[in-house]
Amino acid sequence: MTEKLNRTLLEGVLRIAEHAGTAILRIYDSPEQVNVITKSDDTPVTAADHAAHDIIIAGLQQLTPEIPILSEESEQISFAERRQWPRYWLVDPLDGTKEFINRTGEFTVNIALIDDHEPVLGVVTVPVKQWAYVAARGVGAFRVDAGQWRSIAIRKTPDNALAIAGSRRHGAERLEPILQRMEAAGIKVDMTSMGSSLKFCLIAEGKADCYPRLGPTSEWDTGAAQAILTEAGGRVVDTAFQPLTYNRKESLLNPEFFALGDPAFPWATYLRE
Repeated sequence: MTEKLNRTLLEGVLRIAEHAGTAILRIYDSPEQVNVITKSDDTPVTAADHAAHDIIIAGLQQLTPEIPILSEESEQISFAERRQWPRYWLVDPLDGTKEFINRTGEFTVNIALIDDHEPVLGVVTVPVKQWAYVAARGVGAFRVDAGQWRSIAIRKTPDNALAIAGSRRHGAERLEPILQRMEAAGIKVDMTSMGSSLKFCLIAEGKADCYPRLGPTSEWDTGAAQAILTEAGGRVVDTAFQPLTYNRKESLLNPEFFALGDPAFPWATYLRE
């Protein structure tokens, strides 16, 4: 790719995401400004989504003017145009809008660089906590707190114990047979539910082992976090255990998938339906 992956680029994208997060928090702290609208796909969008989108688009255009941008809040871009892109920025200005509306704090700003259908750079910021997860291929995966960068990596799955991250709102009934198979095999399961792309980040920093997503997501929901998890030593695969890829079809919906930590663990034994 033309744009070399390095820490300087990663730091530039992080600054853009943090700026967007500041704008989100100004609205979050003034609920009367939230202004919730329901989109045509029956999902909510707020003034914070639009404010973050505008900041990110302007920042990325200045940082890398030669790279196109696809954002959840962009006007629709046809596949005929998108398929010509060898690389592009993939943005979710506010991942977890329902969590934002419900004031759980579990929402993020997601920016990914997709190259040849794969996420190669990712930034996920957590505005309420004022920390971030960042990674770039060959650079490393990090958690950033108060300007301090700390390397992160997946953990070796403990014997007979798994920490599973799950969605607050999707797929609970489909997950139950998986949990039953694990427990029948003598594996103790500790289940944590939360919103947004934070579930990937828990695995990337060694605080969870698996996130089965048996429900709908779009490509901008996963690109940045997948880049982080992959660089931390994990992987994201569909239910046939093939890598999750991007911009290969008209629809921007993902297949159902598994975000996985320890590659030595026999995931397929328990996750295949």
